[in-house]
Amino acid sequence: MIKTKLIPRTPSAQDYPLLIKQILKQSTKYEPNREIVYRDLLRYNYFELEKRVQRLANMLTDIGVKPGDTVAVMDWDSHRYLECFYAVPMIGAVLHTINIRLSPHQILYTINHAEDKVILIHEDFVPIIEAIKGEITTVEKYVILSDKVYGNEEFTIPTASFSFAGEYEAMLKESSASFDFPDFDENTWATTFYTTGTTGNPKGVYFSHRQLVLHTLGATAFLTSFDTVGRIKSSDVYMPITPMFHVHAWGVPYMATMLGIKQIYAGRYDPALLVKLLVTEKVTFSHCVPTILQMLVSSPVVKTLDLSKWKVLIGGSAMTKALAKSAMDLGIQVFMGYGMSETAPIMAATYLNEERMKADSNTQLEYRTKAGTIAPFVEIRLIDEDGNFLPHDGKTVGEIVARAPWLTQGYYKEAEKSEELWRGGWLHTGDIASITPDNFIQIADRAKDVIKTGGEWVSSLELENYIAQVDGVAEVAVVGLPDEKWSERPNALVVKKPDVDLDINKIMSHLQDLVNDGTLNKYYLPDKIAFVAEIPKTSVGKIDKKKIRTELLEVFAQAESYSVA
Repeated sequence: MIKTKLIPRTPSAQDYPLLIKQILKQSTKYEPNREIVYRDLLRYNYFELEKRVQRLANMLTDIGVKPGDTVAVMDWDSHRYLECFYAVPMIGAVLHTINIRLSPHQILYTINHAEDKVILIHEDFVPIIEAIKGEITTVEKYVILSDKVYGNEEFTIPTASFSFAGEYEAMLKESSASFDFPDFDENTWATTFYTTGTTGNPKGVYFSHRQLVLHTLGATAFLTSFDTVGRIKSSDVYMPITPMFHVHAWGVPYMATMLGIKQIYAGRYDPALLVKLLVTEKVTFSHCVPTILQMLVSSPVVKTLDLSKWKVLIGGSAMTKALAKSAMDLGIQVFMGYGMSETAPIMAATYLNEERMKADSNTQLEYRTKAGTIAPFVEIRLIDEDGNFLPHDGKTVGEIVARAPWLTQGYYKEAEKSEELWRGGWLHTGDIASITPDNFIQIADRAKDVIKTGGEWVSSLELENYIAQVDGVAEVAVVGLPDEKWSERPNALVVKKPDVDLDINKIMSHLQDLVNDGTLNKYYLPDKIAFVAEIPKTSVGKIDKKKIRTELLEVFAQAESYSVA
């Protein structure tokens, strides 16, 4: 690092720290009467949000939480979760957002590994803690959460083999609405959560106040300032359809709070309630994974609605052109984002320049389904297997490596894996992609999902995209399975749309036509196509290809053969 001339420091001048409390402070400056809405049970404005955050801070300190302690949350998407996003790190503690969709054994591992001291737990998840309570080593207090306290249902604290410090709402009411949140080092640990790794135990990633504030500012600049598709405005109505335990709901609740946007939280996902909230609260911005979008666009009810004002950011995995077209035909303004647990997560999102904004929908489809354009303050490069940088020419394929102010510094208590993540001073994503000269990222595959057949590489994502174009295909997943002659061969799982005539011959005829016109290489043709009722998903809704490769081999063995001449 070069030696530079530093600015003079005045002893009395404040060294303004980038703390999460600065995000919350903005919420009452411009539109403080906008609402935070929980299901059809509760609503309050930003003035009340600030008071509730202060009450929560007092409640936590009253039960013994100190700076540096870890407070965990097991809840559905809710106003309570939003309050924890602020109160826990703002008192200097660490917020652990527990992935409620992990197995009980994995949840136990994350609780002990993160050294949780207090858990705020929804009554729906009490049985999970009951099952693992005897092996939990660090938790001292539990606070019960329930939706019953907001309605006419009678609520009593459930009987369990462990005791509760109290019920969340009652404890808030008993706590003072005044809390003086202190200043401290902006590099203080703020949040942690665990990846849904396909091998071994989940890995803990962590973020500082500084990183989350910078991610909020960077993502806000990218997703609000540019005049292009899908951008967020302060007048939007926001409803996440991704779990808040996963990468802070992609960081959007922090953005929404800073901008004073009306926020809607749906609790436990119920398709009927999601649609009801979408209509009654006039939701205009959401984000979700492709599987959730597929569920929504397939709903007969959704087809009767005017969705022309609904912008949906898609992430987590690739969105096929067929799915994007189905959404756009309903008026939904879909666009892609790119990131991962380790990156906080936003590193890219769709950006259409003036020329592409004027293009027809089919042309736009090409760009809306790419991973996106590199976000401000993010540096992304491609490397080969030897670590050499590759050109961004839109053709050359390599692994994505990244640098940005908000990338996790590593995996908690796993120094070796942290060094592997950051080898060479770049965060290694494991994604194989090409990048165009104008910074559009096109993901070819995950490194672990690329199919190596006879010395050639087959992109499972590309093949999925072509299969999804066949009328009657609701979902598709392509994996490589061992083959004695070719090392690996592509095989596909397909979910049919209801009441549609679809068989293997129809799909293979479509793919053969693409081979005949030069669009597709012949070695892309799958060996087997198996029709299934559903495709296995991970806890955050991504297709679980590891499970397909290890547990569904019999399904492929019984799959019908292709018979078109």
